[in-house]
Amino acid sequence: MSEELAAALSARRLVLKVGSALLVDAQGALRADWLEGLARDIAELKAAGSEVVVVTSGAVALGWRALGLPRRPVRLEEKQAAAAAGQIRLARAWQEALAKEGLAAAQVLITLDDTENRRRYLNARATMGTLLRLGAVPVVNENDTVATTEIRFGDNDRLSARVAVMLEAETLVLLSDVDGLYTADPHRDPNARHIPRITRITPEIRAMAGDTLSGVGTGGMASKLMAAEIATGAGCRVVLARGIDYRPIAALRAGARCTLFTAATTPRRARKDWIAGALAPTGSLWLDEGAVAALARGSSLLPAGVTRIEGRFEKGDAVLLRAPDGRPIAKGLVAYDAADAERLIGAKTSEIEARLGWRGRDELVHRDDLVLL
Repeated sequence: MSEELAAALSARRLVLKVGSALLVDAQGALRADWLEGLARDIAELKAAGSEVVVVTSGAVALGWRALGLPRRPVRLEEKQAAAAAGQIRLARAWQEALAKEGLAAAQVLITLDDTENRRRYLNARATMGTLLRLGAVPVVNENDTVATTEIRFGDNDRLSARVAVMLEAETLVLLSDVDGLYTADPHRDPNARHIPRITRITPEIRAMAGDTLSGVGTGGMASKLMAAEIATGAGCRVVLARGIDYRPIAALRAGARCTLFTAATTPRRARKDWIAGALAPTGSLWLDEGAVAALARGSSLLPAGVTRIEGRFEKGDAVLLRAPDGRPIAKGLVAYDAADAERLIGAKTSEIEARLGWRGRDELVHRDDLVLL
Protein backbone atom coordinates (compact mmCIF):
# COMPACT_ATOMS: atom_id res chain seq x y z
CA MET A 1 0.00 0.00 0.00
CA SER A 2 1.37 3.41 -0.98
CA GLU A 3 1.88 6.17 1.56
CA GLU A 4 -0.80 8.23 -0.23
CA LEU A 5 -3.37 5.46 0.07
CA ALA A 6 -2.40 4.82 3.69
CA ALA A 7 -2.98 8.50 4.44
CA ALA A 8 -6.32 8.41 2.64
CA LEU A 9 -7.50 5.43 4.70
CA SER A 10 -6.31 7.11 7.92
CA ALA A 11 -8.38 10.26 7.34
CA ARG A 12 -9.86 12.14 10.25
CA ARG A 13 -13.25 11.87 8.55
CA LEU A 14 -14.07 9.31 5.86
CA VAL A 15 -17.19 8.72 3.76
CA LEU A 16 -17.77 5.19 2.53
CA LYS A 17 -20.15 4.63 -0.40
CA VAL A 18 -21.64 1.15 -0.82
CA GLY A 19 -23.42 0.15 -4.02
CA SER A 20 -26.46 -2.09 -4.40
CA ALA A 21 -24.51 -4.82 -6.17
CA LEU A 22 -22.32 -5.25 -3.10
CA LEU A 23 -25.12 -5.47 -0.55
CA VAL A 24 -27.70 -7.44 -2.51
CA ASP A 25 -27.29 -10.46 -4.78
CA ALA A 26 -29.01 -10.94 -8.14
CA GLN A 27 -31.95 -12.69 -6.44
CA GLY A 28 -32.65 -9.71 -4.19
CA ALA A 29 -31.20 -11.27 -1.01
CA LEU A 30 -28.98 -9.40 1.43
CA ARG A 31 -25.32 -10.46 1.47
CA ALA A 32 -25.29 -10.53 5.27
CA ASP A 33 -21.83 -12.09 5.69
CA TRP A 34 -20.30 -9.45 3.43
CA LEU A 35 -22.00 -6.66 5.37
CA GLU A 36 -20.71 -8.04 8.66
CA GLY A 37 -17.19 -8.00 7.20
CA LEU A 38 -17.57 -4.38 6.15
CA ALA A 39 -18.89 -3.51 9.62
CA ARG A 40 -15.67 -4.99 11.03
CA ASP A 41 -13.69 -2.78 8.63
CA ILE A 42 -15.64 0.25 9.85
CA ALA A 43 -14.98 -0.68 13.48
CA GLU A 44 -11.25 -0.87 12.74
CA LEU A 45 -11.30 2.51 11.02
CA LYS A 46 -13.03 4.05 14.03
CA ALA A 47 -10.67 2.34 16.46
CA ALA A 48 -7.79 3.94 14.56
CA GLY A 49 -9.34 7.39 15.09
CA SER A 50 -11.40 8.00 11.96
CA GLU A 51 -14.99 9.22 11.92
CA VAL A 52 -16.95 7.16 9.37
CA VAL A 53 -20.10 8.02 7.41
CA VAL A 54 -21.75 5.42 5.19
CA VAL A 55 -23.73 6.30 2.06
CA THR A 56 -25.59 3.17 1.09
CA SER A 57 -27.68 2.02 -1.84
CA GLY A 58 -29.82 -1.10 -1.75
CA ALA A 59 -33.36 -0.10 -0.75
CA VAL A 60 -34.90 -0.74 -4.18
CA ALA A 61 -32.85 -3.92 -4.64
CA LEU A 62 -34.05 -5.28 -1.27
CA GLY A 63 -37.64 -4.13 -1.64
CA TRP A 64 -38.90 -5.37 -4.98
CA ARG A 65 -39.00 -9.06 -4.02
CA ALA A 66 -40.53 -8.23 -0.66
CA LEU A 67 -43.48 -6.70 -2.55
CA GLY A 68 -43.85 -9.74 -4.77
CA LEU A 69 -42.78 -7.96 -7.95
CA PRO A 70 -41.64 -10.44 -10.63
CA ARG A 71 -38.54 -8.41 -11.56
CA ARG A 72 -36.66 -5.27 -10.62
CA PRO A 73 -39.09 -2.40 -11.32
CA VAL A 74 -38.67 0.04 -14.18
CA ARG A 75 -41.64 2.37 -13.61
CA LEU A 76 -40.84 5.20 -11.20
CA GLU A 77 -43.81 4.61 -8.87
CA GLU A 78 -42.89 0.93 -8.53
CA LYS A 79 -39.26 1.87 -7.80
CA GLN A 80 -40.42 4.21 -5.08
CA ALA A 81 -42.73 1.57 -3.61
CA ALA A 82 -39.84 -0.91 -3.63
CA ALA A 83 -37.62 1.68 -1.95
CA ALA A 84 -40.19 2.19 0.80
CA ALA A 85 -40.35 -1.55 1.49
CA GLY A 86 -36.61 -2.06 1.16
CA GLN A 87 -35.51 0.89 3.28
CA ILE A 88 -36.82 -0.76 6.46
CA ARG A 89 -34.83 -3.89 5.68
CA LEU A 90 -31.75 -1.91 4.70
CA ALA A 91 -31.71 0.14 7.90
CA ARG A 92 -32.20 -2.97 10.03
CA ALA A 93 -29.36 -4.76 8.22
CA TRP A 94 -26.92 -1.90 8.91
CA GLN A 95 -28.10 -1.55 12.51
CA GLU A 96 -27.60 -5.24 13.23
CA ALA A 97 -24.23 -5.49 11.49
CA LEU A 98 -22.79 -2.41 13.23
CA ALA A 99 -24.25 -3.42 16.60
CA LYS A 100 -22.20 -6.64 16.47
CA GLU A 101 -19.13 -4.40 16.47
CA GLY A 102 -20.45 -2.27 19.33
CA LEU A 103 -21.33 0.65 17.04
CA ALA A 104 -24.54 2.68 16.92
CA ALA A 105 -26.08 3.25 13.50
CA ALA A 106 -28.18 6.34 12.71
CA GLN A 107 -30.35 6.51 9.59
CA VAL A 108 -30.25 9.74 7.57
CA LEU A 109 -32.51 10.08 4.49
CA ILE A 110 -31.81 13.02 2.20
CA THR A 111 -32.00 13.96 -1.47
CA LEU A 112 -29.58 15.88 -3.64
CA ASP A 113 -31.96 18.81 -3.29
CA ASP A 114 -31.33 18.79 0.45
CA THR A 115 -27.66 19.43 -0.28
CA GLU A 116 -28.52 22.45 -2.45
CA ASN A 117 -31.12 24.19 -0.28
CA ARG A 118 -29.08 26.26 2.16
CA ARG A 119 -31.22 25.79 5.28
CA ARG A 120 -31.70 22.05 4.78
CA TYR A 121 -27.99 21.70 3.98
CA LEU A 122 -27.03 23.32 7.28
CA ASN A 123 -29.52 21.23 9.23
CA ALA A 124 -28.24 17.99 7.66
CA ARG A 125 -24.63 19.04 8.26
CA ALA A 126 -25.30 19.87 11.90
CA THR A 127 -27.20 16.63 12.52
CA MET A 128 -24.53 14.41 11.01
CA GLY A 129 -21.78 16.36 12.74
CA THR A 130 -23.50 15.78 16.07
CA LEU A 131 -23.92 12.07 15.34
CA LEU A 132 -20.21 11.78 14.61
CA ARG A 133 -19.29 13.60 17.81
CA LEU A 134 -21.48 11.14 19.71
CA GLY A 135 -19.62 8.22 18.17
CA ALA A 136 -22.42 6.99 15.90
CA VAL A 137 -22.11 5.90 12.27
CA PRO A 138 -24.53 7.92 10.11
CA VAL A 139 -25.98 5.63 7.42
CA VAL A 140 -27.15 7.90 4.61
CA ASN A 141 -29.40 7.00 1.71
CA GLU A 142 -31.24 8.85 -1.01
CA ASN A 143 -34.85 9.41 0.07
CA ASP A 144 -36.09 7.42 -2.91
CA THR A 145 -39.75 7.54 -1.93
CA VAL A 146 -39.88 11.28 -2.69
CA ALA A 147 -37.00 11.67 -5.20
CA THR A 148 -37.81 11.77 -8.90
CA THR A 149 -34.92 12.27 -11.31
CA GLU A 150 -32.39 11.47 -8.55
CA ILE A 151 -33.54 7.86 -8.33
CA ARG A 152 -32.82 7.11 -11.98
CA PHE A 153 -29.06 7.39 -12.45
CA GLY A 154 -25.96 7.43 -10.28
CA ASP A 155 -27.78 9.07 -7.41
CA ASN A 156 -25.77 7.72 -4.49
CA ASP A 157 -22.41 8.20 -6.20
CA ARG A 158 -23.12 11.90 -6.49
CA LEU A 159 -24.88 11.97 -3.14
CA SER A 160 -21.83 10.46 -1.44
CA ALA A 161 -19.66 13.21 -2.94
CA ARG A 162 -22.09 15.89 -1.76
CA VAL A 163 -22.08 14.37 1.74
CA ALA A 164 -18.28 14.28 1.74
CA VAL A 165 -18.16 17.96 0.78
CA MET A 166 -20.87 18.86 3.30
CA LEU A 167 -18.95 17.24 6.15
CA GLU A 168 -15.47 18.35 5.00
CA ALA A 169 -14.39 14.72 4.79
CA GLU A 170 -10.80 14.12 3.79
CA THR A 171 -11.48 10.87 1.94
CA LEU A 172 -14.37 9.37 -0.03
CA VAL A 173 -14.16 5.62 -0.71
CA LEU A 174 -16.36 4.41 -3.57
CA LEU A 175 -16.76 0.65 -3.23
CA SER A 176 -17.80 -0.78 -6.56
CA ASP A 177 -17.78 -3.98 -8.61
CA VAL A 178 -14.53 -2.93 -10.31
CA ASP A 179 -11.08 -2.30 -8.84
CA GLY A 180 -10.62 1.17 -10.28
CA LEU A 181 -10.58 3.01 -13.57
CA TYR A 182 -9.22 1.41 -16.74
CA THR A 183 -8.34 2.92 -20.09
CA ALA A 184 -11.22 0.82 -21.51
CA ASP A 185 -13.67 -1.81 -20.31
CA PRO A 186 -11.35 -4.66 -19.19
CA HIS A 187 -14.14 -7.20 -19.82
CA ARG A 188 -14.20 -6.26 -23.49
CA ASP A 189 -10.69 -5.04 -24.21
CA PRO A 190 -7.76 -7.30 -23.21
CA ASN A 191 -5.39 -4.37 -23.70
CA ALA A 192 -7.18 -2.16 -21.14
CA ARG A 193 -4.75 -0.74 -18.58
CA HIS A 194 -5.53 -0.05 -14.94
CA ILE A 195 -4.87 3.55 -13.81
CA PRO A 196 -3.68 3.60 -10.16
CA ARG A 197 -3.52 7.37 -9.64
CA ILE A 198 -5.29 10.36 -11.16
CA THR A 199 -4.35 13.93 -10.34
CA ARG A 200 -6.89 15.64 -12.62
CA ILE A 201 -10.08 14.49 -14.32
CA THR A 202 -9.59 15.49 -17.95
CA PRO A 203 -11.85 14.94 -20.99
CA GLU A 204 -9.62 11.96 -21.85
CA ILE A 205 -10.26 10.44 -18.40
CA ARG A 206 -14.01 11.00 -18.75
CA ALA A 207 -13.96 9.26 -22.13
CA MET A 208 -12.72 6.08 -20.41
CA ALA A 209 -15.95 5.72 -18.41
CA GLY A 210 -18.16 2.83 -19.50
CA ASP A 211 -21.48 1.37 -18.38
CA THR A 212 -22.08 -0.35 -15.08
CA LEU A 213 -21.16 -4.04 -15.07
CA SER A 214 -23.95 -4.99 -12.66
CA GLY A 215 -27.62 -5.67 -13.19
CA VAL A 216 -28.32 -4.61 -9.61
CA GLY A 217 -26.82 -1.11 -9.31
CA THR A 218 -27.87 2.03 -11.15
CA GLY A 219 -24.63 4.03 -11.23
CA GLY A 220 -21.91 3.37 -13.80
CA MET A 221 -18.34 4.60 -14.11
CA ALA A 222 -19.52 7.96 -15.47
CA SER A 223 -21.35 8.72 -12.23
CA LYS A 224 -18.30 7.66 -10.20
CA LEU A 225 -16.11 10.05 -12.15
CA MET A 226 -18.69 12.77 -11.60
CA ALA A 227 -18.58 12.02 -7.86
CA ALA A 228 -14.77 12.09 -7.90
CA GLU A 229 -14.81 15.46 -9.66
CA ILE A 230 -17.20 16.94 -7.09
CA ALA A 231 -15.22 15.61 -4.13
CA THR A 232 -11.69 16.37 -5.31
CA GLY A 233 -12.74 19.88 -6.26
CA ALA A 234 -13.56 20.42 -2.58
CA GLY A 235 -10.28 18.97 -1.33
CA CYS A 236 -11.45 15.41 -0.67
CA ARG A 237 -9.39 12.48 -1.96
CA VAL A 238 -11.34 9.67 -3.64
CA VAL A 239 -10.54 5.95 -3.63
CA LEU A 240 -12.34 3.81 -6.22
CA ALA A 241 -11.99 0.18 -5.21
CA ARG A 242 -13.44 -3.28 -5.69
CA GLY A 243 -15.81 -3.93 -2.83
CA ILE A 244 -17.40 -7.27 -3.69
CA ASP A 245 -14.88 -9.32 -1.70
CA TYR A 246 -15.04 -9.86 2.05
CA ARG A 247 -13.41 -7.08 4.17
CA PRO A 248 -12.77 -4.64 1.27
CA ILE A 249 -11.03 -1.99 3.42
CA ALA A 250 -8.72 -4.60 4.94
CA ALA A 251 -8.01 -5.79 1.39
CA LEU A 252 -6.96 -2.26 0.40
CA ARG A 253 -4.60 -2.10 3.35
CA ALA A 254 -3.16 -5.44 2.25
CA GLY A 255 -2.42 -4.09 -1.22
CA ALA A 256 -5.58 -4.63 -3.28
CA ARG A 257 -5.66 -2.61 -6.48
CA CYS A 258 -7.62 0.65 -6.66
CA THR A 259 -7.60 4.07 -8.28
CA LEU A 260 -6.72 7.04 -6.08
CA PHE A 261 -7.95 10.48 -7.16
CA THR A 262 -5.80 13.09 -5.45
CA ALA A 263 -6.94 16.55 -4.34
CA ALA A 264 -4.88 19.69 -4.86
CA THR A 265 -6.12 21.32 -1.66
CA THR A 266 -7.67 20.36 1.69
CA PRO A 267 -11.37 20.40 2.58
CA ARG A 268 -10.85 23.24 5.03
CA ARG A 269 -8.85 25.35 2.56
CA ALA A 270 -11.40 24.69 -0.18
CA ARG A 271 -14.22 25.75 2.13
CA LYS A 272 -12.39 28.93 3.14
CA ASP A 273 -11.73 29.77 -0.53
CA TRP A 274 -15.42 29.16 -1.30
CA ILE A 275 -16.52 31.51 1.48
CA ALA A 276 -14.00 34.16 0.43
CA GLY A 277 -14.63 34.14 -3.30
CA ALA A 278 -17.84 32.41 -4.29
CA LEU A 279 -20.43 33.82 -1.88
CA ALA A 280 -21.87 37.32 -2.15
CA PRO A 281 -22.46 38.88 1.30
CA THR A 282 -26.08 39.67 2.16
CA GLY A 283 -25.44 41.77 5.27
CA SER A 284 -22.87 43.11 7.72
CA LEU A 285 -22.05 42.72 11.40
CA TRP A 286 -20.22 45.67 13.02
CA LEU A 287 -17.77 44.66 15.74
CA ASP A 288 -16.10 46.29 18.70
CA GLU A 289 -12.31 46.40 19.07
CA GLY A 290 -12.26 43.38 21.34
CA ALA A 291 -14.01 41.23 18.75
CA VAL A 292 -11.65 42.45 16.03
CA ALA A 293 -8.66 41.42 18.14
CA ALA A 294 -10.28 38.04 18.91
CA LEU A 295 -10.78 37.31 15.21
CA ALA A 296 -7.13 38.18 14.52
CA ARG A 297 -6.17 35.52 17.10
CA GLY A 298 -8.27 32.92 15.27
CA SER A 299 -11.33 32.98 17.52
CA SER A 300 -15.00 32.76 16.55
CA LEU A 301 -17.32 35.77 16.65
CA LEU A 302 -19.53 35.82 19.76
CA PRO A 303 -22.65 37.99 20.12
CA ALA A 304 -20.97 40.05 22.84
CA GLY A 305 -18.61 41.57 20.27
CA VAL A 306 -21.31 42.81 17.86
CA THR A 307 -22.51 46.41 18.01
CA ARG A 308 -24.71 46.70 14.94
CA ILE A 309 -26.49 44.60 12.29
CA GLU A 310 -27.14 45.61 8.69
CA GLY A 311 -28.98 43.78 5.93
CA ARG A 312 -31.55 41.01 5.58
CA PHE A 313 -29.94 37.61 5.82
CA GLU A 314 -30.92 34.06 6.71
CA LYS A 315 -29.09 31.49 8.78
CA GLY A 316 -26.12 30.23 6.77
CA ASP A 317 -25.82 33.30 4.53
CA ALA A 318 -22.50 35.04 4.00
CA VAL A 319 -22.02 38.33 5.87
CA LEU A 320 -19.20 40.84 6.13
CA LEU A 321 -17.65 41.48 9.54
CA ARG A 322 -16.67 45.14 9.91
CA ALA A 323 -14.32 46.96 12.28
CA PRO A 324 -15.68 49.96 14.24
CA ASP A 325 -14.60 52.30 11.39
CA GLY A 326 -16.63 50.26 8.86
CA ARG A 327 -13.64 48.55 7.28
CA PRO A 328 -14.46 44.93 6.24
CA ILE A 329 -12.05 42.61 8.02
CA ALA A 330 -13.64 39.18 7.47
CA LYS A 331 -16.42 37.27 5.77
CA GLY A 332 -18.27 34.31 7.21
CA LEU A 333 -21.42 32.24 7.40
CA VAL A 334 -23.77 33.53 10.08
CA ALA A 335 -25.46 31.08 12.46
CA TYR A 336 -28.64 33.16 12.97
CA ASP A 337 -30.97 35.12 10.72
CA ALA A 338 -30.97 38.92 10.84
CA ALA A 339 -33.91 39.21 13.25
CA ASP A 340 -32.38 36.83 15.80
CA ALA A 341 -28.91 38.32 15.36
CA GLU A 342 -30.39 41.74 16.14
CA ARG A 343 -31.75 40.40 19.44
CA LEU A 344 -28.34 39.00 20.33
CA ILE A 345 -26.31 42.19 19.90
CA GLY A 346 -23.94 42.49 22.86
CA ALA A 347 -25.26 39.34 24.56
CA LYS A 348 -23.15 36.98 26.61
CA THR A 349 -23.45 33.33 25.58
CA SER A 350 -25.29 32.62 28.85
CA GLU A 351 -27.99 35.12 27.79
CA ILE A 352 -28.79 33.62 24.35
CA GLU A 353 -31.66 31.41 25.49
CA ALA A 354 -33.27 34.20 27.53
CA ARG A 355 -33.16 36.61 24.59
CA LEU A 356 -34.42 34.19 21.92
CA GLY A 357 -36.55 31.79 23.93
CA TRP A 358 -34.43 28.90 22.62
CA ARG A 359 -30.74 27.97 22.63
CA GLY A 360 -28.76 27.97 19.40
CA ARG A 361 -25.03 28.09 18.79
CA ASP A 362 -22.80 30.13 21.08
CA GLU A 363 -21.11 31.75 18.09
CA LEU A 364 -22.67 34.15 15.63
CA VAL A 365 -19.96 33.14 13.16
CA HIS A 366 -17.85 30.09 13.94
CA ARG A 367 -14.13 30.28 13.10
CA ASP A 368 -14.49 27.27 10.77
CA ASP A 369 -17.00 29.31 8.73
CA LEU A 370 -14.92 32.50 8.67
CA VAL A 371 -12.12 33.88 6.53
CA LEU A 372 -10.11 37.03 7.23
CA LEU A 373 -9.91 39.55 4.39
